[in-house]
Amino acid sequence: MDGNNQFKIMDITGMNHQISQLVSMMNYARFTTINAVQGLTIDELDYLEDPNSNTIGALLLHIAAVEIGFQIEIFDNRTPNEEELKEWLAAYELGEKGRNEIRGNSLDYYVNKLEQVRLRTLKEFRQKDDNWLYEERKWSGLPSNNYFIWFHVFEDEINHRGQIRWLRQRLPRPIVK
Repeated sequence: MDGNNQFKIMDITGMNHQISQLVSMMNYARFTTINAVQGLTIDELDYLEDPNSNTIGALLLHIAAVEIGFQIEIFDNRTPNEEELKEWLAAYELGEKGRNEIRGNSLDYYVNKLEQVRLRTLKEFRQKDDNWLYEERKWSGLPSNNYFIWFHVFEDEINHRGQIRWLRQRLPRPIVK
């Protein structure tokens, strides 16, 4: 992402016009997500506000899991295989499974996962034209299209970024004497 263009919806070299606009919005959402977690330690990424909450680390991995899930469904035209489920199911489902399995990772680990997943999305988008955005498909059994699905990817990220910011404000602070 070009730091000088975070606040612009604009054409991106190698992408069609509307896909560029979508990616501009996805880039801004990611930029603000990464800013929301800057400097967090492993303990802070693993902090549980209460027994039913998710950790910041789990929410970051969930953001990547949602995106990779739609990559598999839309670009590969299939459901996740056993190996992919083993890697991503806890992050996708969150809850108890996420609390038990997603722990002890550094911020770099989560940021690298987010970046690797996004690289594939961008590669695939470069091979699509704007008409592809309007191709219809079912989502949760209802009529949808590719544009809505990829809007949902970053809309979901924005939702979880809000949770991350809320959790960050509640991190235990060291007692200063």
